[in-house]
Amino acid sequence: MKFIDEAAVTVAAGNGGDGLVAWRREKYIPKGGPAGGDGGHGGSVYLEATPELSTLVEFRFKRQFSAEPGKGGGTSNKSGRSGEDLIIPVPVGTLVYRTLEDQPEAFLSDLSTPGERVMVAKGGRGGLGNQHFATSTRQAPRFAEKGEPGQHCSLRLELKLLADCGIIGLPNAGKSTLLSVVSAARPKIADYPFTTLEPQLGVVRVSDEESFVMVDVPGLIEGAHTGAGLGDQFLRHVERTRVLIHLLDGAKTLDEILADKTTIEQELAAWNPLLPDKPTLLVVSKLDLPDAQERLNDLRAQFPDVRGISSATREGVQDLVYAAWRTIQETPIPEVAAPEPAQIHLKPSEPFVIHKEDETFVISGERVERLAAMTDFDSDEGLARFEQILAKMGVDKRLREMGATEGDTVRIAHYEFTYS
Repeated sequence: MKFIDEAAVTVAAGNGGDGLVAWRREKYIPKGGPAGGDGGHGGSVYLEATPELSTLVEFRFKRQFSAEPGKGGGTSNKSGRSGEDLIIPVPVGTLVYRTLEDQPEAFLSDLSTPGERVMVAKGGRGGLGNQHFATSTRQAPRFAEKGEPGQHCSLRLELKLLADCGIIGLPNAGKSTLLSVVSAARPKIADYPFTTLEPQLGVVRVSDEESFVMVDVPGLIEGAHTGAGLGDQFLRHVERTRVLIHLLDGAKTLDEILADKTTIEQELAAWNPLLPDKPTLLVVSKLDLPDAQERLNDLRAQFPDVRGISSATREGVQDLVYAAWRTIQETPIPEVAAPEPAQIHLKPSEPFVIHKEDETFVISGERVERLAAMTDFDSDEGLARFEQILAKMGVDKRLREMGATEGDTVRIAHYEFTYS
């Protein structure tokens, strides 16, 4: 399965069901009162972290998701059935960014725990049936509310792998070969840079009962944190690991090895200043090649804990696995620096805003737009109620102050009216 760590999708919550205009029809009650039921609520859309998924590849084939709408109200004051919520599974470690209509993108959630769930689009409220609009002066209301529209939004999903151990190093250091030796992963291996163009995951068995997940992080070269060599796409996968194996190419000269080590460390620090403090096992690869053992001995003069391995002969590989496992057990799960979720600040604001576009008065505001969407304009009584609410809100007064006269066009969302 191809590894995909970014995806863009659109989601739509269900609309609320319409309220009903209905009347009691019972024997001996020829003129029963209003009995229209309420519409059901629309289903909401949730994302849920599941350990069964490891990539976002499913979203390459399906990019649009919709929850079920609510059903309309029934007779005898019966409410319509609410729509089913839609739960979309995503891999554990998915960061969710949301863009609502006419708003900038905002970070919503870091789904880092199996079973964790976040609502990304809220279902619309069901419209009220005509039973709710009866008063002492209006005993037979011939209108009901329409269902509230459900939220629509765009999502950007970004996956940060949940691996215990990450293998880092410059291209051709032997990262993919090491992963293939210690796990069942079969990454593409060749003797040229950038053979690996996507992160590779493998499960490393320590014993019959114990194992850990290792990831080969490709694309790290000088300038990786700015995008060189695809590095900016993969550096984020290093953040969640507990331990790093920094692989150095034993086929190079000592000066080249030291320069490579510095390059990788600088790139990690440039991406996240906390990464250099992560527990790291320094390893020289290709110990089976001529002069590699000498390079290892030279390095030990500066770095006593450096170890050597040969993936070809398996020399030192099992000891490295045990060392990584011990370090994982001793190291807590790192806290990943994720953006702060978007906060909703409740503060006083204008209930509506009116501005003029050419010769049209445009009224905007969450409450007035929702009111328009839920009004049945085919009903004279429904239209009258709509106008009464706008008047109480001060919309009519503000229109007059702005110079609106009879016959002018007024627009709320995509609804247009003639001012009178």
